[in-house]
Amino acid sequence: MITVKKRELLAEEVRRLKSQNLQIGFVPTMGALHHGHESLINEARKSCDVVVLSVFVNPTQFNTPSDYTTYPATLDADLQCAERAGVDLFFMPDVEEMYQGELEVDAVDFGTLTHSFEGRHRQGHFDGVVAIVRKLFDAVKMDCAFFGEKDLQQLAVIKRLARDEFPGVQIIGCPLIRDTDGLALSSRNVRLSKDDRTRALKLNAWIHELKEGIEAGSSIEETLESVLTSAQQAQSLELEYLDIVNPETFEPRRSGGEKNEAFAVIAAAVNGVRLIDNCRILCS
Repeated sequence: MITVKKRELLAEEVRRLKSQNLQIGFVPTMGALHHGHESLINEARKSCDVVVLSVFVNPTQFNTPSDYTTYPATLDADLQCAERAGVDLFFMPDVEEMYQGELEVDAVDFGTLTHSFEGRHRQGHFDGVVAIVRKLFDAVKMDCAFFGEKDLQQLAVIKRLARDEFPGVQIIGCPLIRDTDGLALSSRNVRLSKDDRTRALKLNAWIHELKEGIEAGSSIEETLESVLTSAQQAQSLELEYLDIVNPETFEPRRSGGEKNEAFAVIAAAVNGVRLIDNCRILCS
């Protein structure tokens, strides 16, 4: 595995790979790699000749400084994980390398897609996401990029960005990975105590209660109202949102719409640790 910290060295390696007509798959991460990231690497290896992985904790997508400063940093373990998983090129720039001292980013307006849910509760978040993804895509020049469906709204935003600015890049969404107890894998999970983790399992329980009710024939409105009432009354966590959405536009889905898939989405903080989750629902 080759490791590089500078964009010019990354560009040299990419040119070398392109000259051999190798298809490049890219897995961008913020580090603290876990089995969810490994699943992205595995998907990239299946689809592409070469896998490039980046580790960069992007300061412009955090709307609270404490969330940025407490984000897990495990670079040595990440290097070992990436090499074990079969990454060919590991890109680990610092903030100066990516932003050149300019941390102001342009505002992004994709309508409901960037201003609802995550966009509403994390002001400026998608501005930072789009800024760094644009920089990384320009640097890596990959054929395919792989993103987890756990960050479902982010995936939709990046698909829109690629459609508008990187039409030659295929964006591939990969299934959300859960731990054995059902908790969605997240780098933030290491900050949960044993009791916090038990409380966090309610996120998965609530969205699957929505799924079961709607797929059994109950209306979206009635099922959502029932589950939302329970979630809002929970004392052990702070609910930000719980809803049913179109996964491409993030417009809320209600009964009487098209008969296709929707997603239940949820965000909540457990003892200060913000978590998100989602699950697919087949609307009949």
